[in-house]
Amino acid sequence: MSNELPLTTLIELASGELDEAQRALGIAQQAATEAETQTQSLITYRDEYRARLTTSAQAGLSGANWRNFQTFIETLDAAIEQQRRVLAAAQHRLEIARANWMEKRRKMTSYEALAERARQREQAVLARREQRESDEYAAKIVRMRRDASQD
Repeated sequence: MSNELPLTTLIELASGELDEAQRALGIAQQAATEAETQTQSLITYRDEYRARLTTSAQAGLSGANWRNFQTFIETLDAAIEQQRRVLAAAQHRLEIARANWMEKRRKMTSYEALAERARQREQAVLARREQRESDEYAAKIVRMRRDASQD
């Protein structure tokens, strides 16, 4: 096959690129999952802390303790907002990694399809060549028999 070597090389290169894109996608997915988990943990902690504030306030809470609770909740809210930005950035990187992986997969599939078409064309050429050789052989035998019967 005249196209086999270039296509084989392209497929090997595309396969390496696809593997790398898949690794990057896995890393991005893990980072997004961790960011989501961290965000949820902070939200859960803040909600639990607010519940404790409510319980403490019902039992009687000094003004200083109230301010401390409020300050800490504000700090948690700021941490949650920062973590949400981290999460959004991680999700954006995940979308980019997914798009890159899909593009690499499409590229690989295209090269494989080209290689398959080249194999099919080569098989058709070989089949025609074999048929022609078979026809020539059969014609030769017929001629030999005819020549032998004429003698």
